[in-house]
Amino acid sequence: MNFIASETKQKLRGGYYTPEDLAEFLTRWVAPTAETKVLEPSCGDGAFFPALRDTGADVTAFELAPEEAAKAMARGLQNCTVHNRDFLGWALDTKGGQFDAVIGNPPFIRYQYLPASFQTKAEQVFARLGCKFTKHTNAWVPFILASMELLRPGGRLAMVVPSEIVHVMHAQSLRTYLGQQCRRMVIVDPQEIWFEGTLQGAVLLMAEKKATPDDHGEGLGILRVAGRDFLRQDPEAVFSKPRAINGKTVQGKWTRALVPPATLAILEAVEASDRFCRFDEIAKVDVGIVTGANKFFLVTDEVVERHGLHEWAHPMFGRSDHCPGVIYDEAQHCNNAATGKPTNFLWLDPSVEDCANGRAYIALGEDENLHTRYKCRIRKPWYTVPSVYATEVGMLKRSHDTPRLILNTVGAYTTDTAYRIRPLRGTARGLVYSFFNSLTALSAELEGRHYGGGVLELVPSEIEKLLLPASEDFVPDVERLDRMVRDNTVAETLEVQSETVLVALSKSEQMDLLAAWATLRDRRHRLPT
Repeated sequence: MNFIASETKQKLRGGYYTPEDLAEFLTRWVAPTAETKVLEPSCGDGAFFPALRDTGADVTAFELAPEEAAKAMARGLQNCTVHNRDFLGWALDTKGGQFDAVIGNPPFIRYQYLPASFQTKAEQVFARLGCKFTKHTNAWVPFILASMELLRPGGRLAMVVPSEIVHVMHAQSLRTYLGQQCRRMVIVDPQEIWFEGTLQGAVLLMAEKKATPDDHGEGLGILRVAGRDFLRQDPEAVFSKPRAINGKTVQGKWTRALVPPATLAILEAVEASDRFCRFDEIAKVDVGIVTGANKFFLVTDEVVERHGLHEWAHPMFGRSDHCPGVIYDEAQHCNNAATGKPTNFLWLDPSVEDCANGRAYIALGEDENLHTRYKCRIRKPWYTVPSVYATEVGMLKRSHDTPRLILNTVGAYTTDTAYRIRPLRGTARGLVYSFFNSLTALSAELEGRHYGGGVLELVPSEIEKLLLPASEDFVPDVERLDRMVRDNTVAETLEVQSETVLVALSKSEQMDLLAAWATLRDRRHRLPT
């Protein structure tokens, strides 16, 4: 959890300005002239103004921070009005379709960090356009929605946006709206981080609005680039270059646009076949235990010994280094404890106050004001954690290469860094064994999301959509899989496992899926293509 007090002033106002070469490239693509009405909804200090200087375009710009608006005005751009006010408030009072082009770099600010008035206006933008709203949104999402409405039919939008536009759940309404409104969309997706001092990846969004509502929409194309040589090319050629795909691409996450057509055809055949299924057809996903104060409730053997808490200590795992394979057994648990990992979950109940050791430990937590934390203070007493149960299968919330299920043979508990999985049909061993294959790994890349650092994360609703074989027509040798996961590369293990569990697919189809998974994994890690 990030708190507003720990964030920088620059991050809280989304102040990461566009490099000159990117601004010049995007401005060339919208090709402003003296007759062009250009909107810049978040101009900052005027980073796009030099590129607009010789166009003669009529520019309307907005910047909320007075000192930045003053810098923009000081650039002396002709035929430009800089409004030192909130863009969304103005947009809500303005008739749509007034601008020929929109350019800019909208603020990257989490919804919970926005002032209450801005939060209200953001929600109003969603409602006005008939888009589903979520409080997980970010400021750049309503900025693009409002900007697209203000764009005339046939107009162009060219913006620097977070790379998460491709896959985060909170941008689904935006992806759907753009798919409905645009003739063609292109994402220029760089291998590098463009903004120094951040882990936030950024992409270029180039979108051309339909001339009429009945125009055919080509969909979305994604152009992967390394370096900045593409900026010297004709922007129109860049916009026309990537293959655009429609249908599921614009209905859901845009990650599918990164997958070759032949592999998409395999996925479509799999989705239509009764020999494969979605995860929610064969298993149920639930979040792990929510303690509200993990450092207090998840402790080492040394803490248990020092405070005499043996009566309330139970085995637990919750990180990737707790389980490097796919089996969490007594040997792994003892090894974790011996290396000083927090392997104990303290399941406390009111009886803990009946002994001096228990009372002393509770007092330690209250000295740190843990009882005032939201998750703790809504419980009576604050140290009684709800929904405590273990499942035979677990799954870590985040993964470096690909997610894996874990056979939990010691009944260990898991916190909210992991999920509790219950098979609805078949066996726990069969589920763990069949999950590790190239189809499911690729499906996880398409359904999940990632942030700075390239770690893949899936929430329950995304896990439920994962594709995997529908039956257990194999002997689930989980011990062999466990050894392979520990000793071999992920790619090697996925290939071997696919031959065993994806018998409905040919070897070439399995390898196509594996190659597509590797491409998306490497993109996430920002590895050279």
